[in-house]
Amino acid sequence: MIQQATDTTPRWYVLRTYTGQERRVQKAIEQEIKHRHLQERILRIVIPEETVFEVRRGKRREKRRNFLPGYVLIEAVLDKKLQDIILSITGVMGFLGATQQRPPEPLKPEEVERILARIEERKDIATIENAYQVGDPVRIIDGPFKGFSGTVTDVNNDKQKLKVEVAILGRKTPVELDFAQVEIERPE
Repeated sequence: MIQQATDTTPRWYVLRTYTGQERRVQKAIEQEIKHRHLQERILRIVIPEETVFEVRRGKRREKRRNFLPGYVLIEAVLDKKLQDIILSITGVMGFLGATQQRPPEPLKPEEVERILARIEERKDIATIENAYQVGDPVRIIDGPFKGFSGTVTDVNNDKQKLKVEVAILGRKTPVELDFAQVEIERPE
């Protein structure tokens, strides 16, 4: 059985929250520790997020999306008092690995590194969500077919790719493109 940290070494813990309440829980914890002057006990609160782009009505909007919904990572020097404070916050379901008889188990350093690396990686890779539908008129803005217009015939949201039927030399030709290579063509 892993003992709870009695020293002042900060460790990473996983907090379970109600899905969609992660940001509210983060703010509530920050307010509570500030109110109780415990800032030195919680070093970081991290919500595993990624940037996605959503296209609605031809406009591209950036938004943040959790890729581990219902979980918040906390780097803290955790004792029973701090654990009770965190558990009293609305929206918090508990610590991962904790029971009535067993304190929360900290993450292993290699697990923390892997999760934080994934968060960093996902910051750099922005995805486009629900961007295109079959039948949408698009204009190609990048690649060898730049400047051509066509119609979307297939959409693969997982791979961020679509097939566009383009008229080349009078013949309709299917072309596979990345989401970032096209934009919705709006009627003038």
